[in-house]
Amino acid sequence: MSLQLPIVTINGVHNSFVSPLDRGFAYGDGLFETCRYFAGRIPLWDFHRERLLASAQRLRIALDEVRLNEYLDSLLALLRMNQIADAVVKVQLTRGVGGRGYRLPDIINPTYCIGVFAGEPLQSDFFRGGVDVRVCDLRLGKNSALAGIKHLNRLEHIMARAEWHDEFAEGLLLDTDGNVTEATVSNFFLVKGGELITPDLDAAGVAGVMRRAIIDIFAAQLNLSVKVTRLKLSDLRAADEIFLSNSVFGIWPVNSIAGMELLLRHTVTRQLQEKLLAWLRNT
Repeated sequence: MSLQLPIVTINGVHNSFVSPLDRGFAYGDGLFETCRYFAGRIPLWDFHRERLLASAQRLRIALDEVRLNEYLDSLLALLRMNQIADAVVKVQLTRGVGGRGYRLPDIINPTYCIGVFAGEPLQSDFFRGGVDVRVCDLRLGKNSALAGIKHLNRLEHIMARAEWHDEFAEGLLLDTDGNVTEATVSNFFLVKGGELITPDLDAAGVAGVMRRAIIDIFAAQLNLSVKVTRLKLSDLRAADEIFLSNSVFGIWPVNSIAGMELLLRHTVTRQLQEKLLAWLRNT
């Protein structure tokens, strides 16, 4: 019988449960990584791992990398044994069980929760045909202490995503100063005059691993200069191209942003997509 997804392990144990006293459950006190599994591996794992380690250090969660690797490797071996070609692996790390209140426990024993979910082919309709994007009413709060971290507190993004049920594939998020920051589940890029531009995330937003791969790997392969800066909605009107990035869906070209007249091409975006696909095949 083939492996039935989803499957979840808690501290390496299948069909286990998280304590209601776990601080991840009680307070969102933890981190997560959502990774694309492809052809027997997680191609971007090095970037996921580095972000997880750095974020755990910032939050003062004592991540045991030996334990994490043991739990993760066991699940990946199970996927390979069952010839699962495409999946989504979600790694969650919490501060573990603690008493009532926000004070950090004297002894921290983190909880490691790893789930595997069915994946869809990377080259989806949105990957090929592009997406329409709305601008969310919700504004992201600015907090440099948490900026960039993919922590378990995602209420802003949940409420932003609850704003629409129509044809828009994604919603653009601004911060409280009106700066374009990201979309609800993806990072934002524009191309202008051969330069790749993406928002500065030093005060809000998640520093995505696909964003990093685009900046560090694929843009370099195309000899594209990269600029990280503040962006306003008005700056988007001068863009040659706009696209979104995410570690699971890859790169989505943007066709339109609600209420704005844009003349967008996808030349560089398509080149970046090709670099991504080639990298996945050869890594």
